Amino acid sequence: MANKSKAESLRISGRQIAISHPEKVLFPQPGYTKLDLVRYYLVVADGALRGAGGRPNMLVRYPNGIEGEHFYQKRAPPSRPGWIEVVELHFPSGRAAQEVVPRDPAALAWLANLGCLELHPHPVRAEDLEHPDELRIDLDPVPGVRWKQVQEVAAVARTVLQEFSLVGWPKTSGSRGMHICVRLERRWGFDELRRGALALAREIERRAPGLATSKWWKEERHGVFVDYNQNAKDRTVASAYSVRPTPDARVSAPLAWNEVDRCEPGDFTLSSMPERFKTLGDVHAGIDQAAGSLAGLLELFERQGLGDAPWPPHYRKTAAEPARVQPSKRKRFPLLQIGRSRSREMALAGLERWRARHPQAAQHLQPADVLVDVMRGRYSTWTRIRVNLQNVPEGLRPAQEALDPDEKILSSS
Repeated sequence: MANKSKAESLRISGRQIAISHPEKVLFPQPGYTKLDLVRYYLVVADGALRGAGGRPNMLVRYPNGIEGEHFYQKRAPPSRPGWIEVVELHFPSGRAAQEVVPRDPAALAWLANLGCLELHPHPVRAEDLEHPDELRIDLDPVPGVRWKQVQEVAAVARTVLQEFSLVGWPKTSGSRGMHICVRLERRWGFDELRRGALALAREIERRAPGLATSKWWKEERHGVFVDYNQNAKDRTVASAYSVRPTPDARVSAPLAWNEVDRCEPGDFTLSSMPERFKTLGDVHAGIDQAAGSLAGLLELFERQGLGDAPWPPHYRKTAAEPARVQPSKRKRFPLLQIGRSRSREMALAGLERWRARHPQAAQHLQPADVLVDVMRGRYSTWTRIRVNLQNVPEGLRPAQEALDPDEKILSSS
């Protein structure tokens, strides 16, 4: 653990890095401080830079720890040191921003000092911003789905990738899911990357329809959602060795395939990963030598003949995209909105009040019927709670009520 001090200066990569408030506790339960976070990233720097180095990174900052508010920052701080590299990205919204490009351990320490627990790189190199070199398979279990099912879907994804001569590199997400990274030759644009990811997601669903889904709308999902939209331009995910904002400070842990079936997400934390890294090194060390071709998945997309699938709401609608109409609005699902708040805890408290008012309906809900949506605004996130009444008998279904809580300002963020 870090000793209390007003400030600490570390010599890293030939640079002097000032760590302000090194004693600030970021993870109250285990007591990890900002200096602990900095030292963690210095131990795993080789692997962390393999995942996020040389790429523009969006900053996700927790200046007051995981129990305080956090915010998203695309633009590099104007007061940054002159040696911090930046590159200008242009987004689908039409906006542009200079984002930080870490290249060495000193840059990782500087980011950690800003309260960046996670590294959120774009899937492109700073030298070539229009040709992604990484396809990201995000296996996201719906509520109630066990880790074992995520492991089973990962095995299906690996088989599909192998059939298309692609190498998948699995890692825990650091939360409930798993990521599989696939290095690609830099020959295709973002639209093609997403199309290939969509074809892959649909093929995984076809082979394991009871385990996986590629359906975008939450009320249609079951099992493990294969999130193809993580490959749309401007989307980022927490990269390898990122520390996640969980009470036990889990990290996104790179795995060898023979570890996938015998690990648990909680095995990998800020305290356990350094020893693993010292013993095994980076188990993804060969990823840059395994770049493959996207052509096979693009051919699969054409053979599937299913056309495009919905994009995230803030993206411009494409000519080939189906109507962006939620299934609930097509009268297929009886969906209620419960509440929305900047605070996840406050939103969930509103759900508990709703359950208390409607106990008969609540007892029929399945875990997947409670839809907890993390909505991302320009600078921060907010939480929306909805309830799917599909498993509630019609005579017991409550009517839509006033939202509780209802932070109306968030709807336009």
